[in-house]
Amino acid sequence: MRKMVIILSLIALLLPVHICTAQTLTPKEWESIRQNSNYLIGMGMSTSIDEARLAALSDLSGKISVKVRSQYDYCLNNESKGTKVSSEARMKGIIQSYSSVTLNNVSEYVVKDKQNYVVYRYMKQSDLRAMFKRRIDLAKKWAQEAVEREKEYKAGDALQDYYWSLALLRSCPDGDLETLDNSSTNMFQEVFHRVKDILGNITIKAVSVEKEGPRQRVVLDIQYKGKPAVNFNYTYQNGKEKSEVFTAKDGIGELLLPRNASLGNLKINAEYECRDEANIHPDLRNVMESTEPVPFSAAEFKISAKGCPEVKHDEYIMQVATSSPRKTPEPLPTSSVMVDTSSAHDATADAPYISTMEMIEKAMANRNYSSLSGCFTEAGWEMFEKLISYGQAKLLRSPNVSFYREKGLVVCRSFPMSFTFKGNKRVFTEDVVFYMNNDAKVCEVAFALEQAAVSDIMNRLWSEDDRHTVVHFLETYKTAYALKRLDYISSIFSSEALIITGRVVKGTGQTEISPSKPAHIKYVRQTKEQYIKNLRQCFASNEYVNIRFADNIVRRPSDHPNLCGIQIKQDYFSSTYGDTGYLFLLIDFAKPDEPVIHVRTWQPDLDPNVKDGRIGISDFNL
Repeated sequence: MRKMVIILSLIALLLPVHICTAQTLTPKEWESIRQNSNYLIGMGMSTSIDEARLAALSDLSGKISVKVRSQYDYCLNNESKGTKVSSEARMKGIIQSYSSVTLNNVSEYVVKDKQNYVVYRYMKQSDLRAMFKRRIDLAKKWAQEAVEREKEYKAGDALQDYYWSLALLRSCPDGDLETLDNSSTNMFQEVFHRVKDILGNITIKAVSVEKEGPRQRVVLDIQYKGKPAVNFNYTYQNGKEKSEVFTAKDGIGELLLPRNASLGNLKINAEYECRDEANIHPDLRNVMESTEPVPFSAAEFKISAKGCPEVKHDEYIMQVATSSPRKTPEPLPTSSVMVDTSSAHDATADAPYISTMEMIEKAMANRNYSSLSGCFTEAGWEMFEKLISYGQAKLLRSPNVSFYREKGLVVCRSFPMSFTFKGNKRVFTEDVVFYMNNDAKVCEVAFALEQAAVSDIMNRLWSEDDRHTVVHFLETYKTAYALKRLDYISSIFSSEALIITGRVVKGTGQTEISPSKPAHIKYVRQTKEQYIKNLRQCFASNEYVNIRFADNIVRRPSDHPNLCGIQIKQDYFSSTYGDTGYLFLLIDFAKPDEPVIHVRTWQPDLDPNVKDGRIGISDFNL
């Protein structure tokens, strides 16, 4: 079998590496540093070297505090930009956001006498300024990304990115002197007001109530500027406690309340800090952990569900959209090409598929799946069992579905469902897609991409089959991680695939893929087997894994029509970890039903040394 030869042309170092060094200086050299006003120096003394190091670090933090305290007046004395805590406590938090990691990587000089260790921690003042600049640059990057998220009605992403920008600005002494995109307003004030503006354009309305055992479920309609919010994170008061974080999708959310709870005065709070996802960068994580949050009164929404229609299990009625097949790639309101239900089409041919989905809908509404196995193939039933076991799966409302044909299959999009996990404070909303064979049996289930992502792919000037293949693959791929389908994930990776995770390159070292410039490679390599082994351990140690895709860019090289390069932003959630980054997949669709991934890269941040900031198909010689 012919091997696909792919050569890595450029991989830049994605994150700076800080090294804590104990300098081997002569006493004369050290004295020269001590007398140099360009250095900040902290000293600690103890019979234990570890205690002496901590004392030196604390002393250095104090020197930094004195150095920059006056420059922080803009955020220390303005209560509208922070909680009502003393300026001393707020200053301490800001300094701790540096000392927890950054200051651990300064240089040190150690002296040992008969009884004590004397440790000096020191750094150049220019290095301190560089630390501040790094945070300012990160703040600008997230604010600029938030601007784009606003345009896409991704209210949740925009709030998160703006708030992260605000948090970083508050940790820098010159954070109020920057501007965003040459604006006349300082960046600190502009970002602060943009958060308020987004919150002011969110509307939340209760649309139905369902009684279920000891609980009642309120389905929400969440709009941003009059359109369904693509995403939105929120919590609410669930009785006497704060709820887990709920993630609404495409305007649909929910509240889970005690059955006897009043529906007249419900309080919902926008979740804009997103602390779990702040693991994306150590500076951001340190700031979030060390500083007080910024309060926004507009983040609280009060709604009433009184008078909302009460829905019972047996009242769920699946609505089927009707449309003629689309001949040209155009934006899709709910799905891609639909089953033709016009008068020229034999509608009786669609009856078995609609009947199958009506049975599944009824079973999902009642959570009684015992009679459903006949609606599935063996493989489809196995996936469905994993789906309904993925947290506490629940149909959110009567689905408004559409059907379309895809290479011998009939696809039903999409059932809105929520997934709640016992051990973690996270609830996800997903649209579930069902693939059926010619016998009207479900052979696969998947979590749908965001509608904007589907529309982008379906607008490509490719054949209809090619467009459906890419959508199908991405939905199957993201679902495989959620349902922990390790065998499937292993099957789609080439045995010699190049796998890059952050600053780590994992590859077999064989001939299928090799770096063309080894001097630029700063990574450790692993085999595919090692990658799958690590993934198995990840699945075993997490109650759940959930992946959300956005901002996809899909390219096909004209001289390799079977290859497809997909750049996509990935939000990764698990019960023990969360992050956001940029994924690139180079996939061979020579056999559309057996796709092969030759390259998978993940970077935690945009890289200035790579075109457009993201590793992509142009970074490889095919």
